[in-house]
Amino acid sequence: MSEQAQFPNDDNGELLANMAKAGIDLSQLHVVDFFILFEQKQEAEKFEIEIVKDDLTPKTQLQKCPDTSVWEVIISIKMVPDHTLLGQMEQYFESFANPLNGYGDGWGIMAEE
Repeated sequence: MSEQAQFPNDDNGELLANMAKAGIDLSQLHVVDFFILFEQKQEAEKFEIEIVKDDLTPKTQLQKCPDTSVWEVIISIKMVPDHTLLGQMEQYFESFANPLNGYGDGWGIMAEE
């Protein structure tokens, strides 16, 4: 069975396969950053206030993307990057973001230094 075959054929599966190919141990805990974007700072701030009330999201960061001028809330969670769980987390965050005109823009794991 190839490494690619163990991941579903979608964006998250492709990203996980590339990480595995790069030597990242996906069975271990990693800090996963989820990116939620907003056109308006006020909506991003409302989202951040709501999402930090959840015990799942102990760390968030609000910043303005220098390239696009869109407001970005980064939610950092220590977790095992499991395909199903990643998709569930994205849907969960979007359930808070969508009513505030926000949308998910994927996730990532910072490279070890």
